[in-house]
Amino acid sequence: MNNKKIVIFSFFAGSGLLDLGFEKTGYDVEFVNELSPAFLKAYIFSRSKMDMHIPKYGYWNTNINEYLNERKSELQTYINDTRKNDCLIGFIGGPPCPDFSIGGKNKGREGEKGKLSLTYINLIIKMKPDFFLFENVKGLWCNARHKNFYEELKTKLYKANYITTERLTNALEFGVPQDRERILLFGINSSLLSKNSYKNNQIIDFPWTSNISHSLANIKNIQWPGSDPFQESSITDNPNNNMQELTVQFWFDKNNVGNHPNAENFFKPRSGLNKMQNIPEGDVNKKSYKRLHRWRYSPTAAYGNNEVHLHPYKVRRISVSEAMAIQSLPAEFELPKDISLSDMFKTIGNGVPFLLSKGIAKTIRNYLEDKILKAPRYKTVLNINKSPKDHVYNYINSINHGFIKKVYAGTPKNFVIVKRWNQSKAKQVESTS
Repeated sequence: MNNKKIVIFSFFAGSGLLDLGFEKTGYDVEFVNELSPAFLKAYIFSRSKMDMHIPKYGYWNTNINEYLNERKSELQTYINDTRKNDCLIGFIGGPPCPDFSIGGKNKGREGEKGKLSLTYINLIIKMKPDFFLFENVKGLWCNARHKNFYEELKTKLYKANYITTERLTNALEFGVPQDRERILLFGINSSLLSKNSYKNNQIIDFPWTSNISHSLANIKNIQWPGSDPFQESSITDNPNNNMQELTVQFWFDKNNVGNHPNAENFFKPRSGLNKMQNIPEGDVNKKSYKRLHRWRYSPTAAYGNNEVHLHPYKVRRISVSEAMAIQSLPAEFELPKDISLSDMFKTIGNGVPFLLSKGIAKTIRNYLEDKILKAPRYKTVLNINKSPKDHVYNYINSINHGFIKKVYAGTPKNFVIVKRWNQSKAKQVESTS
């Protein structure tokens, strides 16, 4: 196995839930950018508590547009420095989504946050990472008006020699106790792949489902509990032992949320207390005051201006530690106490569920290893001189790409005879010397 490092540049990082999945799967996150000072503070704090790697190029509290303008050369310097070490470079990020969200402002591409999706794509095209991940809400993909904008973004990528693949993915499929759909767009520079790996700008064999742990169809076919009368501090048994790992209570217990450092970080009810006591456990059909059921998975972690769900059996909304459990975060993930409670819930609710991010990171890594990292790469064909003959090598240069097979060495004047190789048909395409 080639030991080439995969280096991540993270944008719209929040408190790093997406990044954490990549870090825990063997990537090196070396550049982090987040516009919110509170979210970036949470990112740095949580990593320090987990004794994790500090990004080589630092944490940045910068408007991403600056990297297309006054700070363009600075970012380019970091990328050039990374390439000196022969690393693969990936950009990951989920531009803010309220302008595309079904429950959000729905301003689309014209909204201030909606415009950031185009900015992110333009940054990818300008800086030319080897691959990227773009994450956003379902509304960008299923709303006709927003879908046109999404397709325009992809067309820009195709013109810049990226090929892509996409999937509407539910966090439940990766073991997250939360019914949360997200559109995931993965792209890679076509120069890194053999031409039989893609067709019409689409990656042919990306293994989207290879790390899924639960069938969505099976999940939806289970008779989950409906709603039950609210009983404060009640203790009940799970009426359905199937897939208990997808229940709210399982994750509360798993993360020992009552003893977590953020256990006491929750909104204290000042009004609406009587209403709160009368909402049945499991009633999540209202626009607000949604009460979770302990033996069922949660709806999306935050909704409607980041309103926090009601606790299944306590007269309050869920705590920060409980929200983090619903996001499938490791128990050791912690937020600082000196950011506002609203910022705590917002950064957790906005983040990509940890097990989803980890599963997708692993899927991307498996694909890169299979298509790129298993075979040595050469910047020029001349470097093949020092390699064994009768081996197929993946080669990259500024003009062409593909595979070559060294068939003979020691010809007059030390020329090396190679074949441009069609791996799918295992035969010679052309020879050169």
